[in-house]
Amino acid sequence: MHTVTRRLLVAACAAALTAPVASAGTLTPATASTAPSCGVTWGSGAKATSPAQLWSGAVTGVRAGRHACYDRLVIDLARGRGSLGYTVRYVSAVTAPGSGLPVAVTGGARIQVTIDAPSVLGRTTTTFSGWNTFRQLKGIGSFEGYTDYGLGVQARLPMRAFVLADADGGRRLVVDVAHRW
Repeated sequence: MHTVTRRLLVAACAAALTAPVASAGTLTPATASTAPSCGVTWGSGAKATSPAQLWSGAVTGVRAGRHACYDRLVIDLARGRGSLGYTVRYVSAVTAPGSGLPVAVTGGARIQVTIDAPSVLGRTTTTFSGWNTFRQLKGIGSFEGYTDYGLGVQARLPMRAFVLADADGGRRLVVDVAHRW
């Protein structure tokens, strides 16, 4: 934790402990929060890249993980050439590539993930029971070299997206969605 942040936190705690109580009754002692201090500053706007040349490797796997401050989606891509482009954005309705028809995805909010690469995977649905943020992931399909996923989440929360390079020349698109603002 940064020194400035720590000082602000100490000052806020001291002010809260010495402030008068708005309702009549007894004071209850403050309790320490067990929630991590995440410092999420990602926002909920669209995340996207626009490469000059599409990635030539295909989507080969999808997995998810739970972290203290966010749920993570990882989309694996085989070794290829070019730049991996993607668009990750909140939408009112997830739509199928090609047809534009709506695809039902469970959750209070929906994220459409479009990867600028074909897929060797079939259409799949995963439900996340007991997860903080993720509710459902649907592999919608691949059309004309682009692959789409619908991710149902608890609510419109901060998210980030980025690409990691693998040692074998493959890539991973990582999408993190925070547990709270």
